[in-house]
Amino acid sequence: MAVALARISTETLSLDAHVAAVTGPGHGAIATFIGQVRDHDPSVEGEVTHLEYSAHPDAEAVLARLAGESAADDTAVAVSHRIGLLAVGEAAIVAAVASAHRADAFDTCRALVERVKAELPVWKREILADGSHTWVGIQ
Repeated sequence: MAVALARISTETLSLDAHVAAVTGPGHGAIATFIGQVRDHDPSVEGEVTHLEYSAHPDAEAVLARLAGESAADDTAVAVSHRIGLLAVGEAAIVAAVASAHRADAFDTCRALVERVKAELPVWKREILADGSHTWVGIQ
């Protein structure tokens, strides 16, 4: 297994860069995921205009560990999570997984994204159109 990329970034995330990082001659399939900021949250009343992500100082090491643990020997993984202020439509997470076969690529990509959502020490503040905000992920 190769972790081609695992980073926490303040910069715009590029799907093309993630795909390029995992592309290789033995890989017949690349599965990708983009999680982007949406204008609503079913658990909150009001329109979401922005999300502001904060990360623990160890978040990048945790992301690298999750990427490494999520893939089999014949896959390549690239995953990044944004921090800072993001507008509706911007990518908050991008993942790409390459494997010899599509089922492995799809399954690994989904499992990786689910683990990142559950385990990465990143918190978000949802900023609403009325000026109020709600924290998510801080318990």
